[in-house]
Amino acid sequence: MAAETPRVFVTRRLQQEVLDRLAALYRVDLWDSDMPPDYDSLRERAALADGVLCLLTDRIDAALLEAAPSLRVVSNMAVGTDNIDLAAATAGGIPVGNTPGVLTETTADYAFALLTSAARRIVEADAYVRAGQWQTWGPSVLLGRDLYGATLGIVGFGAIGQAVARRAQGFSMRVLYTRRSNAPAPPDLNAEPAELDRLLRESDFVSLHVPLTAETRHIIGERELALMKETAILVNTARGGVVDQDALVAALRRGRPAMAALDVTAVEPIDARDELLSLPNAVVTPHIASASVATRLLMANMAADNLAAGLEGSRLPNCANPDVYG
Repeated sequence: MAAETPRVFVTRRLQQEVLDRLAALYRVDLWDSDMPPDYDSLRERAALADGVLCLLTDRIDAALLEAAPSLRVVSNMAVGTDNIDLAAATAGGIPVGNTPGVLTETTADYAFALLTSAARRIVEADAYVRAGQWQTWGPSVLLGRDLYGATLGIVGFGAIGQAVARRAQGFSMRVLYTRRSNAPAPPDLNAEPAELDRLLRESDFVSLHVPLTAETRHIIGERELALMKETAILVNTARGGVVDQDALVAALRRGRPAMAALDVTAVEPIDARDELLSLPNAVVTPHIASASVATRLLMANMAADNLAAGLEGSRLPNCANPDVYG
């Protein structure tokens, strides 16, 4: 008797070509919405699935995994896996896929775009024009900060942090960095290791590129913000939780640092009434650092590859909990 076609739950509407690819192989249960499923619906649908292709907005915890006896693989369309209980998945023999490497250059592009936008006050300038305030050229209108020759501090010097450092070379920036390992930076980057406190004191721009873990949660808090220059700009394209957002709001109100440019927030989506959004020295975008057409399609296909491997009983091309194979 032929084996039953595996059932997969896809938690969000993806590119049609990826959905067509999955539909040709599996029984696809699609959450056909631009909004994520609520937790109860997620758990209910996952309980019937052999595989789940999820996004970073979906909480895959121990209770959900226990309620899904047929589940053989969880494929996260993201690099980070802080939305998934990896220990519980490993204990249950369920491999978890992710999409590392694919968004390195795209995210580095965006981090530098945020940095430039904040430094040169581009968002403010656009609003200034639209509000009819542009009356004439003025020598003191919307003065910003130069990138050329400035010091850039990169907190987290993995692939994305190093890609940002490469972009900084084009602006002749001095680069300081912190990283968890003692491995030296590639010599072509001309980057100098530094303890976090020194990096914060000396940098004109600070860009965050660490994963969200117990060790990195609120790595930038009240004490760290107070170490930064009054003229400094903080950029975060990592995870909202690596910054103490309440402390950041208070620091921005005091004017130290001068500005923050954030693609991630403590709670996503951020409430439109949040105090952070009332600050003229904060630029906030909706977690779109990887949002290029090519990158998002590649991420979706990588997630589909991981899903397929797990359902076939093969090792996932990109596995976030390799101990599951131990």
